[in-house]
Amino acid sequence: MINSEGLVKIYKMADLEVFALQGLDLQVEDGELMAIIGNSGSGKSTLLNMLGGLDKPSAGKLFVDGKDLLKFGEKELVAYKRDTVGFVWQNNARNLIPYLTALANVELPMLLRGKRRRARAMELLEAVGLGHRMKNRLSELSGGEQQRVAIAIALANEPKLLLADEPTGSLDTKTSNQVLDLFRTLNRSIGITIVIVTHDPALARKVDRVVQIRDGKTSAEMIRKISYTEELAMLDAESAMLEAESHTEYAVLDKAGRLQIPSSFLDVEGFKDNNKVRVEMEDGRIVLYPQSGKQTG
Repeated sequence: MINSEGLVKIYKMADLEVFALQGLDLQVEDGELMAIIGNSGSGKSTLLNMLGGLDKPSAGKLFVDGKDLLKFGEKELVAYKRDTVGFVWQNNARNLIPYLTALANVELPMLLRGKRRRARAMELLEAVGLGHRMKNRLSELSGGEQQRVAIAIALANEPKLLLADEPTGSLDTKTSNQVLDLFRTLNRSIGITIVIVTHDPALARKVDRVVQIRDGKTSAEMIRKISYTEELAMLDAESAMLEAESHTEYAVLDKAGRLQIPSSFLDVEGFKDNNKVRVEMEDGRIVLYPQSGKQTG
């Protein structure tokens, strides 16, 4: 979905040139849910703006969904921003028009595309859990609800790529988790590629991959190498192993070398009512036999 090679962005301020990106390389697979983290000024928001068609690179290569963003003219850029990419901002004032209802806000991008699809807008608000708030305006919605409306707006024209710039930055922990869970659900249910810029370390548990940007370049350090689903599977396997170990019987070996065998192991034919066992070494193992016969214990 995204292929960036040697991406450079230079901002000119009077006689000063500021390098926001210095040869950044990044690949994002189709349908991936990933996060980009980095310190303030590292270039992560600059990268997101270029992926969203809001800013142009100074040099390098940048392809999104097979489209060369460096060769876009104004007309192609408008079509790209309208049809290919959806954007969710941290500041809700950039996401929503305050005097419109939630439903009208979601309808607006489709109207700008020349279509009126109220049913689609209602479906999206239902999908983000706001079917009961369609007629409410911005002032009547909580911060988390506003961000959910913003996500519905970003999905209105069925983009292939969803970009989110600090989408939980102004939300409390509980609401942040709800919004991040919503991103995961959308990614899994409709297969949309989602790239989130964040400083929230808790987000690393909600995405498939985390990439860090340092000094305008992607770090070689992969903060997360396995998906959230794989991690949960590993945790489940570890829990099962620990549970199995908790039911394992152990023999006690005292300082004199005497071995105390769990009674359940001796409650078999040949060992019952027998106060002596035969001990032999076989292939590096200590094997116990009844006094007569060769029944393994």
